[in-house]
Amino acid sequence: MKAFRLSSLLIVFALVLAACAPATPAEPTEMPMPEPTAVPTEEPSAVPSNTIVDIAVGNPDFSTLVAALGAADLVDALSGEGPFTVFAPTNEAFAALPEGTLDELLLPENKQKLTDILLYHVVSGSVLAADVVTLSEAETLLGQNVAITVDMDKVMVNEANVVATDIIADNGVIHVIDSVILPKSDIVDTAIADGRFTTLAAALGAADLVETLKGEGPFTVFAPTDDAFAALPEGTVETLLLPENKQKLTDILLYHVVAGKVMAADVVTLTEAETVLGQDVAIKVDMGKVYINDAEVIITDIVTSNGVIHVIDAVLLPKADIVDTAIEDGRFTTLAAALGAADLVETLKGEGPFTVFAPTDDAFAKLPAGTVESLLLPENKQKLTDILLYHVVSGKVMAADVVTLSEAETVLGQNVTITVKDGKVYINDSEVIITDIMTSNGVIHVIDAVLLPN
Repeated sequence: MKAFRLSSLLIVFALVLAACAPATPAEPTEMPMPEPTAVPTEEPSAVPSNTIVDIAVGNPDFSTLVAALGAADLVDALSGEGPFTVFAPTNEAFAALPEGTLDELLLPENKQKLTDILLYHVVSGSVLAADVVTLSEAETLLGQNVAITVDMDKVMVNEANVVATDIIADNGVIHVIDSVILPKSDIVDTAIADGRFTTLAAALGAADLVETLKGEGPFTVFAPTDDAFAALPEGTVETLLLPENKQKLTDILLYHVVAGKVMAADVVTLTEAETVLGQDVAIKVDMGKVYINDAEVIITDIVTSNGVIHVIDAVLLPKADIVDTAIEDGRFTTLAAALGAADLVETLKGEGPFTVFAPTDDAFAKLPAGTVESLLLPENKQKLTDILLYHVVSGKVMAADVVTLSEAETVLGQNVTITVKDGKVYINDSEVIITDIMTSNGVIHVIDAVLLPN
């Protein structure tokens, strides 16, 4: 009984201890997280673009310009980043073009021409009115410049009036103009369009010089009018246009062309200018008139895309060489025959330059009877050659320089004496009667007697 009570007490005691012992920690339990709730946001409203094209499309005064931009496939270009400055012609400006011009420009076959015209209205960069008026010119996207002038309160781009300024776009600025500005044509197209140069245009075609004068250049052309060509001896133009005379025609035309863009203000400061042919033209100003050789300049500074045209009233004929000049003159037939007999023609047609003291036919006739005939015989060729070379000095010695000399060495190697007496100039005992006949390879001074070497 005692044992039962003891074991019962032990059991109770154990239960008490168990109850007082710390509890075993429970396994952690994951707390459920609430699902994220999307916060509604407002979609940003699209900002409408305001490019140069957008502004033009939104303005009924530019509907023709917009149509032209479409026909030239320039809409995307002028909707691009830019920035651009556009001198924008109004509908009235386009309507002021000659009748039918706009319709023709919008034809697919004229796309390039239309594109060129439109690009001539666009300048790279955003040039506001305050800056435009400080310029004298601006380069367009076509590559040609437009002239900018300010007269009183008016601003002009070429000959178009700026009627509204500083229409700001996202990609540049628009200035409104009251007429369409047309890019300059090249020299050939300008001459053809003018109407006074039909013979010149035909000559350029016959000489295959059209592409040359449509090239980059720049060139200065002294352009003879149709009247100038008509003033040539009868039949001359027709003869020059024949295929067999192509080289001669080419030489004549190139004698009217100077490399570079020489404006009238610069021309009058010159005394001569080298042509593309390689020969010089003389330039002089007399009583307010300007002459190129003997042709008067009647219109100046027709500016083209590749140079400038000055209009002249006569055709310029390039100088012939010494031999051809002597032959064409008519007073040197004996000299010409002697040059042939001595085989000196090619020498005196060469580059030179040479100065020739040329005896006239009368001078040869003064020699003792039979002398000329004897000299022309083959067995006397060396003697004849020596006589002729005694009339030739190396270099181009003009009369103004001759009179400063007391002697000059000839190509023969012997000297001639030079004296000035009573206003007359003598080479040995022969009087100089005509001076400074210019040739392509030197100069001729005419003498009245044949010079005989020692």
